[in-house]
Amino acid sequence: GGTVDPAAKEGVANLTSSMLTEGTTSRTSLRIADQAAFLGVNLGANSSWDASTVSLHAPTAQLDSALALFSDVALRPAFPDQDFQRVKRTRLTNLLQLKDRPTAIADQAYASILYGSGHPYGHPLIGTEASITGMTTADLRAFYQSNFVPNNSTLIIVGDVSPAQIERKINALFGGWQQRPVTPYSFAETPKAAATTIYLIDKPGAAQSSFRIGSIGVPRSTKDYFSLNVLNTILGGPFTSRLNQNLREKHGYTYGARSRFDMRQSAGPFTASAEIVTAKTDSGLVEFMNELNGIRDTVPSVELRKAKRYLQLGMPGEFETTQQIATQLVPVALYGLPLDYYNNYVSNIEAVTQADVQRVARQYINPSSLAIVIVGDRKSIEQGLRGVNTGPISIRDFFGQPVSQ
Repeated sequence: GGTVDPAAKEGVANLTSSMLTEGTTSRTSLRIADQAAFLGVNLGANSSWDASTVSLHAPTAQLDSALALFSDVALRPAFPDQDFQRVKRTRLTNLLQLKDRPTAIADQAYASILYGSGHPYGHPLIGTEASITGMTTADLRAFYQSNFVPNNSTLIIVGDVSPAQIERKINALFGGWQQRPVTPYSFAETPKAAATTIYLIDKPGAAQSSFRIGSIGVPRSTKDYFSLNVLNTILGGPFTSRLNQNLREKHGYTYGARSRFDMRQSAGPFTASAEIVTAKTDSGLVEFMNELNGIRDTVPSVELRKAKRYLQLGMPGEFETTQQIATQLVPVALYGLPLDYYNNYVSNIEAVTQADVQRVARQYINPSSLAIVIVGDRKSIEQGLRGVNTGPISIRDFFGQPVSQ
């Protein structure tokens, strides 16, 4: 995935995945689209931080033809220049549009401020204007050759097929895929947390202030995974969480407030977020800090039980379709989870105690070392934010870089 984007080539993993369905050595992009529509299949490719994925959802009756199309896209992409130029122009247009959206500005500035330029998580997954402008099909081919190899891949199949039947079909299509060395990857050192600071990004005339508050969290491999899931369910997961009930239901500052631990191969960010009406920016910050401090106290047993039931009873709904089952199996392969992970999920959630929640809250949510990124109308909100005294204010640009005040 995007974590292994080469230096100055941010977005190459994402762009490579986008180009897989734009033409192979034997099919044009239009032919791929026509055949997918004729077969009634969904065929796609995308890239996250940790993986690049090619996915197929097909009627069992059309399996042979669908798999032939699927393997062609996965194994023989042509990266045609004409289609690449079109996709590239679209990507640059998207980046231009994002620069006008406070939510997108907040997301990128927050990542840049948390991780800095020396860590891949500090760069946008879809790339920058400079990196996309300078990218060529040679860059995509190089990324594909280095990373799209059978010894770096897992094939997940869910459907009305037997192992022997599907193995014959897959061997016929993928049997010639040659293994190649995979370059081992090591993560840059995670930056040390600084004292709580408000990073203010001016968006003149903005009707809302975009909040991103948090710190560097944990990797998916953390032993505290289940305790953190319960903690976040109480704090900012569902509609009935503390953040949403406070900032939306009680005060009416926002349409929704939430929090999340984004767990990746390396430590992803913990983020509490909301879009707060401009006039209540300072009041919104006060309530955010109240909740981030409050979650460090012992949670009531009734609230703990409710959060655990929410997670346990919601689990079956994630396994209703073949697509959902396949999606749920991806992290098992990607993060090396035990094969009985879902068998034990309910009991592992049930085992989380009040002490566990308080321990992880105090360990991973520290109100004295938070990055508070706020994108809004500076002239309307700066004075009120200074009056809150949550931390010093640093003025930043759209990319999270310091600007002269």
